[in-house]
Amino acid sequence: MDRQELEKKILELVAVSYKKDVDELSLETSFKKDLQGASVQMVALVAEIENETDACITLQDAAACETIADLVDVVEQEL
Repeated sequence: MDRQELEKKILELVAVSYKKDVDELSLETSFKKDLQGASVQMVALVAEIENETDACITLQDAAACETIADLVDVVEQEL
């Protein structure tokens, strides 16, 4: 999976986990400022990322991400 495909997949998974339209999201979207989600949403997102990409990321690493681009970087490192 190349970077562009990974970005698209992560954006789709964030949209589902946070109940947003993917068109409302970008790589610069902030988890805390823009999405204001509960930790249970991040848990669900991490599980979906692991299922869809075969990457093994920790909840701690994912929760430390400020933006969706940061999360893509973490996942990319695990692939």
